[in-house]
Amino acid sequence: MMQISDSYNQKNSLFTAMSRFIGAVNNMDQTVMVPSLLRDVPLEDGEDLKVPESAPSTNGYFQPDGDMYSSYVLLKSIRNDMEWGVLGDEPPKAEAEAKRSEAEDDDDLEKQFHFHLNGLQAVLSKLTLKANTLTNRYKEEIGCRN
Repeated sequence: MMQISDSYNQKNSLFTAMSRFIGAVNNMDQTVMVPSLLRDVPLEDGEDLKVPESAPSTNGYFQPDGDMYSSYVLLKSIRNDMEWGVLGDEPPKAEAEAKRSEAEDDDDLEKQFHFHLNGLQAVLSKLTLKANTLTNRYKEEIGCRN
């Protein structure tokens, strides 16, 4: 009984979600032999590659008018950030905000952790789906069907 419970929990772990995403991007990267073929190929056939219009636009990621190439580059960039860490300093405004609310947040660390963990797992699942969809769309574009 313990094995079933453990395997279920591992299936839903952050590490597993990260591994799935990295694996999907690696597969995408190995499949897409000529990334320039993705330029100017609209995302409209792969609706799940788009961000809902109600979602806030952050850093220009997944712009509605983007093409498959920009999504390809973005997914690879996110994978690299996950594997190697994010370079650069935190913006001064965010740093000041973090210092100000640090004392207030100490009591809620567990709640914050669970909130962000759930959010990260949801985002990783969506990114994994995007990488898999892009890989399949590329295969369709070059005429390689499974």
